Amino acid sequence: MQFVEPIRNKRKIEVVKRILKEHGSRDFLMFLLGINCGLRISDILKLKVSDVLNKDYIEIKEQKTKKYKKFPIANSFKAVLKDYILGKSSDEWLFTSQKGDKPITRVQAYRIISQACQEAGITTRIGTHTLRKTFAYHFYKEKKDIALLQSLLNHSSPAITLRYIGINQDIIDSNLNSFCL
Repeated sequence: MQFVEPIRNKRKIEVVKRILKEHGSRDFLMFLLGINCGLRISDILKLKVSDVLNKDYIEIKEQKTKKYKKFPIANSFKAVLKDYILGKSSDEWLFTSQKGDKPITRVQAYRIISQACQEAGITTRIGTHTLRKTFAYHFYKEKKDIALLQSLLNHSSPAITLRYIGINQDIIDSNLNSFCL
């Protein structure tokens, strides 16, 4: 299994947002949701309009862990979400496939994210899990609360969380790059 990386550069995140917004609101919203909530792509793609319609929280049972998860829909995200679901049926998939009445697949989500990141000039290993890792990386960098992040990601230890988001590698790289005998 190949590990993917978070998008560490906030300017690159903005470029990816701009690219996806040009491609369409579905892809843009999928990216925004992924980098702002920390859900796995499998849980994002299973969302229906009813899961977010007139709600302050998204509540799910995680597909992988089977654990209940509840998180607030950020105020900054609500307007984009409201515009996107306007006129959609409540039983409709949030990220509907163009091939019928089903959500887009994980493979299609990968293609969307990968292509946008490539267009943005991001050269690190990218995948659908990059969204979750990007959320975690920037959450940690801003809040510096590893215990809360560990809980949000359902990790068993702080060491796993730090390795997961690449902080350990950042620290190693920084220290070894400045080390000289």
